[in-house]
Amino acid sequence: MNIFVGNLAPTVTEAQLMELFKQFGEVKSVQVARVMFTDVSRGFGFVEMPGKKHSLAAIAGLHGKDLEGQPLNVNEARPKMEFRRSNRR
Repeated sequence: MNIFVGNLAPTVTEAQLMELFKQFGEVKSVQVARVMFTDVSRGFGFVEMPGKKHSLAAIAGLHGKDLEGQPLNVNEARPKMEFRRSNRR
């Protein structure tokens, strides 16, 4: 299951998120979204956990938890929307 993690402080790293989520089960991947070319955090990221049970436990356990002075916004990630180009002018 893919989990959205929002309201990240600019200094939060993938390693910090990995450690935070590992307490709820196996973590498959962690990615903090960054601005291209500057590598500055965009304030959100994604954590992928293989099991739904552990993912839901992580969401419940971490939503609102303080990390570096900011309460985390943790939810199930929504599927990526495909951009469709319109022929209308």
